[in-house]
Amino acid sequence: MNILIKPIITEKMTALGEKLKRYGFVVDKSANKLQIKKAVEEMYNVDVREVNTMRYSGKSKSRFTKTGLISGKTKAYKKAIITIAEGETIDFYSNI
Repeated sequence: MNILIKPIITEKMTALGEKLKRYGFVVDKSANKLQIKKAVEEMYNVDVREVNTMRYSGKSKSRFTKTGLISGKTKAYKKAIITIAEGETIDFYSNI
């Protein structure tokens, strides 16, 4: 089971990473904090101090087109914010 789905790379998360050593990941919905901590430590070789998780439900979206109203829903996901130890960093761009 793949715990970490993808890192969250936005302006806000980049600023948190530089300032407070916090990084964001989209994770599997059924993963708990201990599994997330272990997965990050194994993948990036860092010491994880804290894991905060939050669940996002899918939002209903609709738009008007020539053929009429189209309704849909975005996916639900779980996000984890990881705090790592002082002096350590995670470089998401090293594998490119």
